[in-house]
Amino acid sequence: MKKGSIDERAPMALYRKYRPHTFADVRGQAEVVSVLEAAVKSGKIAHAYLFAGGRGTGKTSMARILARSLNTDEQDIYEMDAASNRGIDEIRELRDGVSTLPFNSKYKFYIIDEAHALTRDAWGALLKTLEEPPAHVIFVLATTELDRVPDTITSRCQTFSFKKPSHETLKKMVLDIAKKEGAALAPAGAELIALMGEGSFRDVQGILQKVLTVSKDNKLTEKEIGSVVGAPRGALVNSFLKSLAEKNIEAALDVFHKATSGGSEPKVFALLAVTKVRAVLLLRFAPKLKEELEGQFGGDDLAFLQNLSKTGLAINAALLAELLTALIEMNRAPLPQIPLELALYRALG
Repeated sequence: MKKGSIDERAPMALYRKYRPHTFADVRGQAEVVSVLEAAVKSGKIAHAYLFAGGRGTGKTSMARILARSLNTDEQDIYEMDAASNRGIDEIRELRDGVSTLPFNSKYKFYIIDEAHALTRDAWGALLKTLEEPPAHVIFVLATTELDRVPDTITSRCQTFSFKKPSHETLKKMVLDIAKKEGAALAPAGAELIALMGEGSFRDVQGILQKVLTVSKDNKLTEKEIGSVVGAPRGALVNSFLKSLAEKNIEAALDVFHKATSGGSEPKVFALLAVTKVRAVLLLRFAPKLKEELEGQFGGDDLAFLQNLSKTGLAINAALLAELLTALIEMNRAPLPQIPLELALYRALG
């Protein structure tokens, strides 16, 4: 079990450097923050919490914020990664530690990350502690797979669901961190990084760090970012959409293969295509959302998509569904290009 703080002398990853330290710093989890803040102010603290949500949504950061808000000293905060410490022996060790009093705090605060990975015997051992917890102990169990946590455990915890941050939340964070790191980042570049992060604060910060590492002058262009994340040029994706609108399967396949042979990742290409096809349909069926989309696409891109919303009737809900299915299946395919190719055969063939 890990105890204590990180060595501040080591170079810090951005996700650690910009990890929120107070409730006010937290982005995108207003409901969770409001309930926990109220509990701290009123003194109505539960002895077991279950934080559930996608990876990189801030669960362990929130756990540490809760611990600090209760004036818990660092040496009384214990972190355990259940993915690598999942057996009954580790939980028995934890149970033995629970019985002793904290060093300098009111509470001993235990954070069990990836809690769903615990074995059945480990869950059974932990349950006994959760049923009759000592007054000086607080548990936070964090999981990305709530359905794998036994009902006997969830019934003894206050459960909080962590939402994936919105695209705008991620984009604003990227721009804020880039500015603090002394980098010039255009909104279009922040847009691309936010999109590639797929709803994870940590992944977005990791991508930004990679881009900052390879940049020579801290002037981060969309082209430079695209080369790091394997994204095709915007013109290629637009050419792909134009082929879809014309139901020209040969041209669409040609553009896709030109992009991947040029170094673009098939999944990234598919993600960008899905994003733009979605925008076309929103502009067609909900034109009032144009203002919202203006923050996501540049002027030329938005004009192109708006034109397709009126003229490219072959770009429809069925096509979007096929592209989305292809995007999801790419991780399992022996060749990542195949799902998108199949989607085109079904939709345009």
